[in-house]
Amino acid sequence: MRIIHFLVIGMLVFAAAYVYRIKMESTSRTESVLRLNAEIREQRDAIATLRAEWARLDAPLRLQGLADRHLELKPINATQYDQLKNLPERPPNFAKPGAPDPIGAMINTIEAASDAETVTGSVPAPAPGDQQ
Repeated sequence: MRIIHFLVIGMLVFAAAYVYRIKMESTSRTESVLRLNAEIREQRDAIATLRAEWARLDAPLRLQGLADRHLELKPINATQYDQLKNLPERPPNFAKPGAPDPIGAMINTIEAASDAETVTGSVPAPAPGDQQ
């Protein structure tokens, strides 16, 4: 009978220790959740402050005042525009119509044109009879 009492007392002590450990874990987790909530609140406040600051800095009247003060811009007149017929010609199109990779086609065309031996002008062109 005495052994059963010791076993029951031991199980009660073990159960109390286990419950205490669970309580301490839940308390520490609750504290970490509260810390995270406080940190989230601080970050949201910081974001709200930054958005308000951005709205103030991005205000059209403030930007107009800065542009007037620091840039020497003049208003645009309708006579400053030119007609479409006076635009320069469109640059040549290196890509073939319907090519799957127009940028690659341009690079290949440019590389093919540069494969020929070119002289940059900084060094005189070699004479046909000169050997190196």
